[in-house]
Amino acid sequence: MISLFAETFFGIFVSPFRRKEFLQQLHFVANRSLIIIVFCVCFAAIVTILESSFHMKMVIQNDSMVPGFAAVLILRELAAVVMALLLASRVGAGYASEVGSMQITEQVDALKMLGIDPVNYLVVPRFLACILGAMMLTVVANMTCLLSAMMISQSYLSYTPGMFLSSMHRFVQFRDIIFAMIKGACFGAVIPIVACYFGFNCQQGAEGVGKATTNTVVVASIGIIVIDFILSYTFSHMY
Repeated sequence: MISLFAETFFGIFVSPFRRKEFLQQLHFVANRSLIIIVFCVCFAAIVTILESSFHMKMVIQNDSMVPGFAAVLILRELAAVVMALLLASRVGAGYASEVGSMQITEQVDALKMLGIDPVNYLVVPRFLACILGAMMLTVVANMTCLLSAMMISQSYLSYTPGMFLSSMHRFVQFRDIIFAMIKGACFGAVIPIVACYFGFNCQQGAEGVGKATTNTVVVASIGIIVIDFILSYTFSHMY
């Protein structure tokens, strides 16, 4: 898998750049994943606000810090991680089944016989599309989460949007948004590498494709959690 990542990274700088394939994959990653990600992160943000309020009232008898605390949690962790896990399930599984089907039907071997590098043809456009798409979806997920949190704060905690923004301003820094986008890019890079690795090593038959798909979702999800820990630990030293 490390070898595939290295080949993909250096393949970015090798011509030709398959712009049409890249745009198709970007549409698949960003546009077609948008609705499900917005829907899920919206409810995740609402649960975060409700749980934060419940526990703060229980511990310190006061929930005045809930908007700011929830905004920090959303920007630093919640939106990017939930988005990435959903992307791993949808896009990663799709890539693994697609590449796996090409592998067992010998389409990958046909590309090699035609002198076309499968990594440059299949992996590089998906790799770049996932990185850019994940960064875009991270921004959308963050904005959706904050809007949902603001609405539930107003209806459930009686905090006006102005009070929410004022509280958020005390906790949130601009670098939180930058760090969230970096996380999104790293998460996006993991998904196609894992999916294409299991796709290229897919065994014959429908069972092999199913196994490659399952392994992709599991390994990509684990990779996202581990990378999130590493980046969060690193970023904590930059404040």
